[in-house]
Amino acid sequence: MSAGSSVAVLDCGSNSTRLLVVDARGHTLAREMRITRLSAGVDSSGRLSDDALERSFDVLAQYRAVMDAHAVGRGALVATSAVRDAANGAYFLERATAITGVPARLLRGEEEAAFSFAGATQGLAPDERTTMIVDIGGGSTELAVRVEGAVLGYSMQLGCVRVTERALGAGVVTAEREAAARAMIASELDRAFVARPEFAELVGRVRLVGLAGTVATLAQLDTGRRDYDRAAVHHRRMTLATVRDWQSRLGALTPAQRLALPGMVAGREDVLVAGLVILEEVMMRVGTEELLSSEDDILDGVAASLR
Repeated sequence: MSAGSSVAVLDCGSNSTRLLVVDARGHTLAREMRITRLSAGVDSSGRLSDDALERSFDVLAQYRAVMDAHAVGRGALVATSAVRDAANGAYFLERATAITGVPARLLRGEEEAAFSFAGATQGLAPDERTTMIVDIGGGSTELAVRVEGAVLGYSMQLGCVRVTERALGAGVVTAEREAAARAMIASELDRAFVARPEFAELVGRVRLVGLAGTVATLAQLDTGRRDYDRAAVHHRRMTLATVRDWQSRLGALTPAQRLALPGMVAGREDVLVAGLVILEEVMMRVGTEELLSSEDDILDGVAASLR
């Protein structure tokens, strides 16, 4: 990248569409997020709905204007679980490229995990434990570790939107729905640990780093602040007890009641509980009582690969 130019990365996730613009030295010029719920209904219909497409395309057009304001020289757009699962995913990628002017790429689950690992672990202090990341998205959840220099990742068919739509429901959580959600999550975790036996070998010996909307919103709720403060949530330490407490508290409320809480992000109030159940189950499976949140994520990983 030439001196003075900037690069943009756009992430079209299942629940949100995000933008990162960095300068030639990697300094952040813009970081934005909009809830677009691209995956709404994909689990049942197998297609991206017209409404979800329009929401996402509108936001991408807004991001193109931000990119122009920062004189973006080049960039990349990545799409993940919702587009992977949709019969009309190719149409989305084509239109997204036309709107943003940057090439759109559909990531495989393992690629998503690797980029998320690279982004979330940049700048972390050394630790004697092996670092594992958990990236809870709307449609999928990625686990990844680095073993002997290689990043080993696995993408599970679990996400806060998918688990909400298929098992937990968006309203007050019942015991029956919670049991169904946990069974769904346990089944996917079983598949992950069979596919990646290295995960099982690390149980009880990992530093778990959580990223993406579920963990970010949990950290924001835990601060009790209404306004986002990156310094307060980035690398915030939270315990398994904290995760369980918020899952229980939020599960007893309606989405509208959750939205009134300081720190709740609009657009996550109906799916956050499912994300927290996923997080709790992951923490128990890998044998850790502590989670480190990261505001650096897949956007930062892709941006680093472009510099």
